[in-house]
Amino acid sequence: MNFSRLLSTLLLLSLPTVAQAADITGVPKIREGDYVQIGNHRIRLGGIDAPSADQLCLNTKGERWTCGAAARDELTKRFGAKSWTCHTRPVADRRGRVVARCEADGEDIQKWLVSNGWALALTRISRDYEADEKAAREAKAGMWQGAFIAPWDWRIRNKKTAILGAVTPPENAKAILLASASGPVAPSPDCTIKGNVNRSGECIYHQPTSRWYAKIEMKISKGTRWFCSVEEAEAAGCRETRR
Repeated sequence: MNFSRLLSTLLLLSLPTVAQAADITGVPKIREGDYVQIGNHRIRLGGIDAPSADQLCLNTKGERWTCGAAARDELTKRFGAKSWTCHTRPVADRRGRVVARCEADGEDIQKWLVSNGWALALTRISRDYEADEKAAREAKAGMWQGAFIAPWDWRIRNKKTAILGAVTPPENAKAILLASASGPVAPSPDCTIKGNVNRSGECIYHQPTSRWYAKIEMKISKGTRWFCSVEEAEAAGCRETRR
C-alpha cells in the first residue's frame, strides 16, 4: 500500500460513523409525546408511538378528551425541566429525525410513557416495552382508561380503523375518535373554542363571541387547535384574548 492510500485509510478510520454517533444531552423542548428537540437535534423516541397532539380519545364516561395533548403535557410535567441523555441509533425516521432511547436521572423515558398509558409499544420495531404496555392496559392507565385508536392507525384512519381501550365505546365513538382537535372544522359541536399562538409565542383562546373568532384560520401548520371548554384551554396554558 502506498503512502497516499495509507493516509486516506487512516483518515477514514478516524471519522465518526453513524453507529458511533455521540449521545445527545440537554434540557429538551417537548413537541409531542414521542418527539422532542435538544439544541438543533430533532429526536424521535424509538420503540414507542405516542398519539399526535391533535388526537382525540374517550374517557371512562365516553366523553372526548385530547389525549395527544395530554401525553405531551404529562411528559413535560414529568421530565420537561430535566436534562436528558439520548442514546442515538444509526437510523433516522421518515421525517429525518434522529431516533434515540432517552433517559433522565437514570429513568428510561420511553418505559415511563408506555407504562403510564401515554404511548404504545411499537412492537414491529422493538419488543422492549411490550410488558409495560400490558401493565398499562391492565391498570387502565392514560389512554387505556377509555377508548382510543392506536397512534399509527389514527394517522391513516378510516371507517374500518380498530378501536382499543378498556371500556366498550358508545355507538358514536368512531365518529369522535376519527376527528382531529386541530383540523379546519371543529371535531364536534361541543368543541368550538379556537386556540392559536400569537407573535409572542403565547397560546390564546377565542370563544365564539370573541371579536376575532371568525378571523382565526384553523390550520395545523399555524399551531391552532380546538378546545371543548375554557377549563381545557387554560389547562393547556392558553389565556383568553384581551380584545
